[in-house]
Amino acid sequence: MQKPISIAIVTPSFNQAPFIEETIRSVLDQQYPEIQYAVIDGGSTDGSKEIIESYSDQLHYYVSEPDRGHAHALNKGFSNTDCEIMAWINSDDKYTPRSLQTICQIFEQFPEVEWITGFNAYWNKDGVLTTAQRNTKNIYDYLTGNFRWIQQESTFWRRSLWQKAGGYIDENQRYMIDGELWSRFFQHAELYSVDAILSGYRIHDANRAHQHASECQLEMASIIDTMKTKLPAGINNTARLINKLKIIKKIPVINNFNFTKLIPTSHLEKHFQDINYKNIHYNNNRWKLRTLPFK
Repeated sequence: MQKPISIAIVTPSFNQAPFIEETIRSVLDQQYPEIQYAVIDGGSTDGSKEIIESYSDQLHYYVSEPDRGHAHALNKGFSNTDCEIMAWINSDDKYTPRSLQTICQIFEQFPEVEWITGFNAYWNKDGVLTTAQRNTKNIYDYLTGNFRWIQQESTFWRRSLWQKAGGYIDENQRYMIDGELWSRFFQHAELYSVDAILSGYRIHDANRAHQHASECQLEMASIIDTMKTKLPAGINNTARLINKLKIIKKIPVINNFNFTKLIPTSHLEKHFQDINYKNIHYNNNRWKLRTLPFK
């Protein structure tokens, strides 16, 4: 049989004893044959280090030592992997069963797809999956301020895209290291949403994103401002036109107009062919590509 595509997963962790074992098991229990799983602990003192060490013989790479934070831990982890597909899952989140097999199928079936994201899904603090919904996003959502949120734990990408985007996690960002990475990915490839629940974000009292929501918003605004300076003028002009048409669309008498047809796209570069969303869904026992209207 053909050797399956290789997948590198990194888990950064610091003092997450209540959750870290569920995270690790959600990766290892996939029993995916071609995986490099790295766990980077920042020198935990709450017992999570001992939990991680109990699985060390099943890990591709493991270290427990003080570091410079979340982004630095991820850079350390990814630098010790060389797989074709990459992702990270934080130490309080979890994958769903067979998610890595699903990722393998999609990337092998569609070589033109460079990064994907599954449904935005959420676990409660007890690890119960409580909600999930499709999440379509593209570069024009980012440029028009609709960046909330590409769920990091449900997002996977090819190493070739990682390298085109610089091959690093930006350690200058305090919170939105994922949003900054997506801003660079969007400059090279379209995001495909997948109609599947691949993972989920655990909601609990200590979530940094919830505790620092306003700081996250400000950081993303700055990231997108930087992103705009690196794009062709035509892309930014299209985004400005979208903003204007969104205002017009709010007028009740024309609310049902398909305003995407009013946006010229002939000037767009090859990987910015149109403004509609790219989607992968399961139909008649196979994964299929389609487009969904921009909203």
